[in-house]
Amino acid sequence: MSINLIFCSIIFSLFIVIFILSLLRKDKIKIKYSLVWLVLFFLLFISLMIPNLLDFITNLLGFKTASNMVLSLFIAILVVINITLTVIVSTHDKKIRLLIQEISILKKEK
Repeated sequence: MSINLIFCSIIFSLFIVIFILSLLRKDKIKIKYSLVWLVLFFLLFISLMIPNLLDFITNLLGFKTASNMVLSLFIAILVVINITLTVIVSTHDKKIRLLIQEISILKKEK
């Protein structure tokens, strides 16, 4: 990988980590959701700091270039995160519907 790509990736990773930490500080995101992103960008940062690690993993998995592998892994991780968040939203929707029904029953009893 070229030095420019490594440098840009490191800066991007640091920017995202700072952004996530600022969201945590402002209490806009829960710790359990931020850990996924922090671990992901920490692993990216480590893979960029160790020379030839990314090339070794790329060859091991059968990709032609490291950028294709990184992009594929990010897409796969984003799909998993999206499915997880969909399950969470669905669960919250059911709970909200149940709460609305219980409040309606309580109001009717008054």
